[in-house]
Amino acid sequence: MKILVLFYSAYGHTYKMARAVKKGAEKIEDITVDLKKVPETVSDDILKQMGAYKFKESISDIPVIKIEELKNYSAIIFGTPTRFGNMCGQMRAFLDSTGPLWQEGALIGKIGSVFTSTATQHGGQESTILSFHISLLHHGMIIVGLPYSFQGQMRLDEISGCSPYGASTIAGGDGSRLPSSNEIEAAKFQGEHIAKITQKLFS
Repeated sequence: MKILVLFYSAYGHTYKMARAVKKGAEKIEDITVDLKKVPETVSDDILKQMGAYKFKESISDIPVIKIEELKNYSAIIFGTPTRFGNMCGQMRAFLDSTGPLWQEGALIGKIGSVFTSTATQHGGQESTILSFHISLLHHGMIIVGLPYSFQGQMRLDEISGCSPYGASTIAGGDGSRLPSSNEIEAAKFQGEHIAKITQKLFS
């Protein structure tokens, strides 16, 4: 059984969460987990102006997903930063290109899950994940979130991302805040949770 962790990350926050999701999913026996990224749609010149080009170069070894590859996985866990309360343009462009898979019904019955990153505490963490679910439902996927058995999403002693819809992190307005230990644990939990369900459904 194979799980795909598919992400876009401009500055590294979503990437760090993606690595944690992968690590969590790999805890489950007989599960293979691949980490891949969606294609970049912004030119290198613009990325340099954004200060994102250096990070792009640092993950150049991570393979770019091809649409047909999605068929090979029992579960797909998507990671996207938030853009105005919704998924980023790169992820949207990729999903918009999956029409041929939709026509085939190729993703029907597969597990889909989402995690995200926002600049601020109330910058669209829940709306990004919930609106992402619409695309997954159109593909006939089975949506899995982050259950309350991960009790870290209920803590009040610190500012933290995460909700029952999926793991999330807060990057800060200048991107200086890295995922906290609680947010990383949430991502690991989500990955492991989905791997357990994948094992039950597809073994």
